[in-house]
Amino acid sequence: MKSIFGEPPDGFSSSASQESHFIPTGSGESHQGLSHVDGSGQARMVDVSSKEDSKRVAVAACKVLLGQKAFHLVASNQVAKGDVLNVAKIAGINGAKQTSSLIPLCHNISLTHIRVDLALNEKDFSVEIEGEAATTGKTGVEMEAMTAVAVAGLTVYDMCKAASKDISITEIHLERKTGGKSGDWSRR
Repeated sequence: MKSIFGEPPDGFSSSASQESHFIPTGSGESHQGLSHVDGSGQARMVDVSSKEDSKRVAVAACKVLLGQKAFHLVASNQVAKGDVLNVAKIAGINGAKQTSSLIPLCHNISLTHIRVDLALNEKDFSVEIEGEAATTGKTGVEMEAMTAVAVAGLTVYDMCKAASKDISITEIHLERKTGGKSGDWSRR
């Protein structure tokens, strides 16, 4: 069977990857939790019009591994482009507000709150980033929270790349979410 998602990358067995591929149901509905794929395998934006409004909050996190040199420049506010942590915070907030423009099948939602916090971790010469997004509406804000931390992380990289090219943005993930039909969820 030919996969609609293409061939697996080198190093992945075809039998293992076939298990995770979409299998058309013929009913026109999505398959086993793939809400953005219809029964014929086509991408679609989910219709949320029948959902009830509810308070929804999501918290995401990521880490930017700077290395010792870049870390000390950020910690002492000596980066040529300016105050890395404050610029990245504003960039993360702006990123959350632009999520539906960046991620094609995300709904354009009215955010009621965005928080982005950045903290230096001297143990591994990193910046730890946490983002929170909130709304009262028909769809969740997980993507807005993750976009906030990703854009903040990219901004840290951009502002520090003159000091080091060996910077990694890692561990972008959802920490927890509340509200909606699926209820509350937490990584811990």
